Amino acid sequence: MLSHDTAGAGDRASSSAERLRLVILGTSLTAGYGLDPSQSYPTLLQHSIDSAGLPFTVVNAGLSGETSAGALRRVGWLIRGPVDVFVLETGANDALRGLDVDSTRAHIVAIIDSVRRVHPASRIALVQMMAPPNLGPAYTRAFDGMYAAIAKREHVTLLPFLLAGVAGHPALNQGDGLHPNVRGERIVAETMWRGLEPLLRVVADSVRATS
Repeated sequence: MLSHDTAGAGDRASSSAERLRLVILGTSLTAGYGLDPSQSYPTLLQHSIDSAGLPFTVVNAGLSGETSAGALRRVGWLIRGPVDVFVLETGANDALRGLDVDSTRAHIVAIIDSVRRVHPASRIALVQMMAPPNLGPAYTRAFDGMYAAIAKREHVTLLPFLLAGVAGHPALNQGDGLHPNVRGERIVAETMWRGLEPLLRVVADSVRATS
């Protein structure tokens, strides 16, 4: 359930006991399509965060079938409340539809800009996604390389490929071959945790230092 708190992250009183908000804007891969909510990687990520003693609450803002254009339309509502770390997982549905890479890039940059306008102090991370090989080498190169280029230009953290070690492995995916099963989702959660843990510790330490 998304919070309806409209206070900005910078407007809140700093406290070492305060819960920070990690918002993940994503597709069905974040929503946990075909899984119980308790099995989705954002929920598993919350367990890792709690075990590490980090003061973050994960907000799962995944929506099945959403393209980067849809994410851009939705982001304004999602960032009305506090956002300390913003994670963007988008583009998979663009690639499945063979949508123009330049358009996807523009949408991703616009989402990053939207977050920064509302929450200039928030930290932003972009999840690497990869195009299916059947779209041809030119499209695949352009799509796959887009994420690192955006991360470098926009100075955001690039997280590993979400489905690393899972994509293409039938035993780790549901029958559609696209969405991880319970076993695969655990691997996704581990991948996300490895990528996010250093960033979360930096943000938590920064908050503690100013409290």
